[in-house]
Amino acid sequence: MSTGITASDRGPFDADRMHAAYAVDVVDSGGAEGVFCRVNMVESLDGAATLAGRSGGLGDDEDQRLMSVLRSHADVVLVGSGTVRAEGYGGAAVVEADAAWRDARGRALQPRFAVVSSRLELEPRHPFFADAVSRPLVVTSEAAPTDRREALARVADVIVAGDRRVDLAASFAEFGRRGLRSILSEGGPGLLGALAEADLVDELCATLSPVLVGGTGPRIAESAAERPRAMRLVHAIPGERMLFLRYARR
Repeated sequence: MSTGITASDRGPFDADRMHAAYAVDVVDSGGAEGVFCRVNMVESLDGAATLAGRSGGLGDDEDQRLMSVLRSHADVVLVGSGTVRAEGYGGAAVVEADAAWRDARGRALQPRFAVVSSRLELEPRHPFFADAVSRPLVVTSEAAPTDRREALARVADVIVAGDRRVDLAASFAEFGRRGLRSILSEGGPGLLGALAEADLVDELCATLSPVLVGGTGPRIAESAAERPRAMRLVHAIPGERMLFLRYARR
């Protein structure tokens, strides 16, 4: 599964090469209910997940381009509600070239976005819904306010999974039933922690940003109980500035 790409291959971003490097066979690699979950995160050299409160402050143009490539391989892009608010989600998920890549393979031009939210504090007029190219999904629990669920159901498909808190495993099973078998989670740290706690992470793609941040910001995973969860390195691809790492479940 290793691509064999090394530091000697450093050069301009090559989308075709990156599509090949991040290809995945969901049939062979899918976890619970045949659903495959890949997580994509960026972090600083000293482990910070954000700079000035946003993960985008750690990335660059190549990191953004890779994000589109990874989204191209997904049926659904999963994010936490805090990340939607902080990072400005809304509009198309992939750039035009990657939409064409999907179209050539018989897939919808854009993957769907899904947001995980227990309290449903996002407004229906938020760009996440208002600017969506395809109808988003909202994943919540039975404890969420009924009026908020009804309001968001006008602009999104609402999945209720779990009683008092969101049951991610149950929501993944529902994704699978809807034909959404390849999931890309983009965090934030709380969502990655919850996915790790539920043992739902099949792959972790980490962009290592060449900066020291300091401060007291979050790591890329929070809230999960301390327990080693072994993964194996698939590849390490150097960009112009960044190092793109791909790890898979052992």
